[in-house]
Amino acid sequence: MRKTQLAFVIALAGGLTACGESSSLQVSDGTGPSPKLPEPNKTLIPTVNIAPAVGWPAGGKPTAAAGTQVTAFAEGLDHPRWLYVLPNGDVLVAETNAPPKPDDNSGIRGWVSKKVMSKAGAGVPSPNRITLLRDADHDGVAETRTVFLQNLNSPFGMTLVGNDLYVADTDRLLRFHYEPGATEIKTQPIKVTDLPGGTLNHHWTKNVIASKDGSKLYVTVGSNSNVGENGLDKEEGRAAIWEVERATGNHRIFASGIRNPNGLAWEPTTGALWTAVNERDEIGSDLVPDYITSVKDGGFYGWPFSYYGQHVDVRVKPQNPDLVAKAIAPDYAVGPHTASLGLTFAEGNSLPAQFKEGAFIGQHGSWNRKPHSGYKVIFVPFAAGKPNGTPVDVLTGFLDKDENALGRPVGVVIDQQGGLLVADDVGNKVWRVSSAK
Repeated sequence: MRKTQLAFVIALAGGLTACGESSSLQVSDGTGPSPKLPEPNKTLIPTVNIAPAVGWPAGGKPTAAAGTQVTAFAEGLDHPRWLYVLPNGDVLVAETNAPPKPDDNSGIRGWVSKKVMSKAGAGVPSPNRITLLRDADHDGVAETRTVFLQNLNSPFGMTLVGNDLYVADTDRLLRFHYEPGATEIKTQPIKVTDLPGGTLNHHWTKNVIASKDGSKLYVTVGSNSNVGENGLDKEEGRAAIWEVERATGNHRIFASGIRNPNGLAWEPTTGALWTAVNERDEIGSDLVPDYITSVKDGGFYGWPFSYYGQHVDVRVKPQNPDLVAKAIAPDYAVGPHTASLGLTFAEGNSLPAQFKEGAFIGQHGSWNRKPHSGYKVIFVPFAAGKPNGTPVDVLTGFLDKDENALGRPVGVVIDQQGGLLVADDVGNKVWRVSSAK
């Protein structure tokens, strides 16, 4: 058994408690347009610091920012991850989890990864459905709930163009016919294009949004590893944002070198495409900051060869200095290991004035940092289409005093009344943030 494998076994035998190194910087040091990037700190035993998922006690809820309040829009869901608001105000929620991926869970590393995910609340079968929530009386609580689509394969992103509803399963982009006001769809889907999936499917979530004119679809495809350790041949078409022609299903790589993009949104001032990205693990609690960034057509963002522009990751073999020289530094760091997934811009919200221009970000929370980071929803102020200022906490309190996870925020979206909806896949709720009365 190799030393690294032995280290993982030791970590598991120790109950997957906090092990490895600790942070020497604050999360705020790894936040902003120019984050601090210390030297990598690769240890024999990677930092494993899991917040065990316990769920909310009766009556429990997150803490909302001053001037706002939070209520449960929907409860009793099954691993709600992603949200989409239909034109009539109905809210779609993808109840989903990882698909079976036996080749990703093989060996000592895979075994430990399964244990980590189980303790973090992600070790349950995927419900594989999309549920429709309707708040007909606009009181901030969904009074009706129907199964909108079922028998999917780890669905995640959703977007509507005309009467065509697109759903990004883990391995296919699908199109369904949607009738306005429908509470369920029973017709069979049409496959638009295959997406990278299979038995080795490390970052399984796929998101989708449409261009403003509806002619193109943009799909996120995460990497098949942390930093290419499964072989770069397993990364074909991955760590990228695809551009798909809606009429034909033909696609191309719009931007690459993006380890695990999830949130996608159009910035309302400039019209630029932005994404929220999870960066790499296992080189210290302070590396590498996750980020949000505008996405340039043809841009390369470093993964796996470098991070935050041209900081070379020496773990990757073989190296590629030509690509590193082209690597674009992201626009704005949102803290190391925060697992920033959800992204939506402030346009149309009815929250207090400080939240009028900028981006809301759902931070799912760390496993590879000591102390924890993320486990909150933040707001990054913008001016003239770019981040401008320090983040503001919107929802906190997802960890209790013993560092257990009461909830974990994922997708964020603005509803038709201007409230902020937040999917909580450990609390099994959708929270709604609104102005305090």
